[in-house]
Amino acid sequence: MALGRDGAGNGMTRILLIEDEPEMAKLVAGNIAKAGFLVDRAGSCEEARLSLEVARYGLVLLDRRLPDGDGLSLLAVVRARQPGTPVILLTALDQLDDKVHGLDAGADDYLTKPFFNDELMARIRAALRRPGAEPAAAQMCGRLRFDPGSREAWIDGQPLAFKRRELLVLEALIRRAGRVVQRDALIDAVYGMDDEVQPKALDSHVSRLRKRLTELEAGVVIHPVRNVGYLMRQA
Repeated sequence: MALGRDGAGNGMTRILLIEDEPEMAKLVAGNIAKAGFLVDRAGSCEEARLSLEVARYGLVLLDRRLPDGDGLSLLAVVRARQPGTPVILLTALDQLDDKVHGLDAGADDYLTKPFFNDELMARIRAALRRPGAEPAAAQMCGRLRFDPGSREAWIDGQPLAFKRRELLVLEALIRRAGRVVQRDALIDAVYGMDDEVQPKALDSHVSRLRKRLTELEAGVVIHPVRNVGYLMRQA
């Protein structure tokens, strides 16, 4: 049975964009989302700190001039809470001393405004290719195997093709296999902070994932837990 792949690797990475200028933030976030990434936006140091407390990010895009301080103050927060997460500075500060200071402070890359979207996307891809923190172990449930590093799933060595949202649901459930995952936690895992979530959208994603796993004889079942969330376990 040929299961195939749909090239959804990019879409599983959540990016935090810390930018206080609304139009700039909207433009950059839109371009990143079009490339298949999930994007959360923060407009201040305080909003960024809160975001880093509640979500795990594959990459952080950081402006320096924020309304409540220098964005460089957040580098230590990122390193403490999410070691290995690459940080790219996006700033209008374009002097050599500014660049040196930013890189010495712990940034992985430095891109000055204005910039071309193609260059930003190339730098994001390069940053995500670099080795970072120790990769998480593969998750197993039934015949299903999920790799948190590549965000890919297999059955008996054959790669599976899922739509982006369904794969995010799968990741959230298999990481907690045998335990109930609350609806709010699933929504946070599947949608960016700026996404409009329709009331039944999550249930539709779970339903399609459950049907697909049944068709593939994955050896897992997904149970709805009334008014709480969902549970994945071995069949």
